[in-house]
Amino acid sequence: MARILIAGGGIGGLAAALSVSRSGHHVVVLESRDTFTELGAGIQLAPNAFHALDRLGVGEEVRRRAVHIDELRFMDGTTGERVAVMPLTGAYRARFGNPYTVVHRIDLYAPLLAACQAEDGIELRTGAHVERYTQDRAGVTVRLASGEQVHGAALIGADGINSRVRRQLVGDGPPKVSGHTIYRTVVPMDQVPAELRWNTVTLWAGPKWHFVHYPIGGGRFLNLAATRDDDATVAVTGVPVERAHVLGEFPGLGEIPRRLLELGREWRSWVLCDRDPVRTWCDGRVVLLGDAAHPMLQYAAQGACQAVEDAVVLGELIGADEPEFEQRFEKFTAERRDRTDATQLLAREMGRQLYHPAGERAVERNAMLAALSAEEMYDKVEWLHGTRVGAVPAAR
Repeated sequence: MARILIAGGGIGGLAAALSVSRSGHHVVVLESRDTFTELGAGIQLAPNAFHALDRLGVGEEVRRRAVHIDELRFMDGTTGERVAVMPLTGAYRARFGNPYTVVHRIDLYAPLLAACQAEDGIELRTGAHVERYTQDRAGVTVRLASGEQVHGAALIGADGINSRVRRQLVGDGPPKVSGHTIYRTVVPMDQVPAELRWNTVTLWAGPKWHFVHYPIGGGRFLNLAATRDDDATVAVTGVPVERAHVLGEFPGLGEIPRRLLELGREWRSWVLCDRDPVRTWCDGRVVLLGDAAHPMLQYAAQGACQAVEDAVVLGELIGADEPEFEQRFEKFTAERRDRTDATQLLAREMGRQLYHPAGERAVERNAMLAALSAEEMYDKVEWLHGTRVGAVPAAR
């Protein structure tokens, strides 16, 4: 049994802790914040995420907390035209083996945290900000911001898009600013008109903007996320913004999406960032995972899904014996890299080509999407939603 360190106690870090612990190793999770929690509002979970969550033993609890969505709707945000609909019930669930859901981030995070707290082999530490690492043949030593040194046989960097582990391992500078600002808020569902309480993920696309909404919290809240292609150049995280400013950022918004946008009160803004794909995620006994390895824009709705896939694959590759970490980490990178590279680049392309066109390009996009049958839509997402990580299907 090896002692393995994990930098970062977010979704990816806790998922990795579960996977590695259940392979028979002792895990120490080093979280920089003063408590284990998850910030933010809604996220989408496709079937590939649930296949991974089942292998971690938390799939059923996440399903119980999630809203099981009936459709993905793509709407023209200026005309109100329903452009395309992907049904997510009978044929979709039969094909992909799991539902498509939306959850409040905490409703994914809490089951992972509870499972980690129940594992004797997982030690959870707060206030432990990883600054850098050194390594030799015997193991890895992590230096914390406090000056303390923590030793282990290996280190998994799951410390997010601004990862200190990545800074040392890859050295590719700050994240890439997308030029897109997203405004987020959550509205109690009892404040939403009954005729607008749709059990869908609905996206309204307009010229240089789009607006997404869906229910979360077991249907008790409506998650609103409105994105503006505004050429922002500086990263911003969770900054409060006036309601009037948000309403002024979406000119031409049609009647129904405008009604929904006006429901929002306590808005916060983020400037979206990602990184270019890189070929190297590992350095000897150190490896990156999740957003530390492949941070992606929100547009493919796969960030959390890919992180939990990473966790399952890494834990099973490490195995229960005394691992040769360098070889296992290289194999992990080789197995995951092409899939996550493609997802990162797809997310960027969706933001540029699908959600924000104007004029004739928007007309052409609408015609292209409207021509797709449900089965053709399923074919297009098969490589993402249909993947089942893990050596053996988990019991349900």
